[in-house]
Amino acid sequence: MKIPFLDNHRKKHESAPAGGGPGASGAGEAGGLAELLSECELLRSQAYGAGIELDDSVGSLEALDQLVPRWREDPEVLPWLGNDAGLYVGTVLVRHVPGAAWVIRPDGQPVVRLENGREIEVVAAGQEWAESGAPELSQFYAETAES
Repeated sequence: MKIPFLDNHRKKHESAPAGGGPGASGAGEAGGLAELLSECELLRSQAYGAGIELDDSVGSLEALDQLVPRWREDPEVLPWLGNDAGLYVGTVLVRHVPGAAWVIRPDGQPVVRLENGREIEVVAAGQEWAESGAPELSQFYAETAES
């Protein structure tokens, strides 16, 4: 999924990891991109409405998995919520898995690159979760963190 507001950043820093991993061009810049990707306003709003605080912890993924998926009834909200869910699980990975970092691919797609070089398509996983509930975000995190 192309994220238009990241185009200028992408042009300046093709495939530069964000989040402090190897190849990051600077701590402030990496932190800024990680902060931008962690906003997830729609998801945070949905969670807040259900009494869940998203604190970027692994436990918050389990709480999200328990949400009643009312967004599935709204075809306009579904893709945005899925995008946010992917960015959120990516944020948790970057904050809790040593060596994990955000990378913006040349096509504008944000992915999480693990220390071993594997790139995780978190937005695709978030879309699947929003549409069907599987894989659960907490399960996706656990399987990814192990690899």
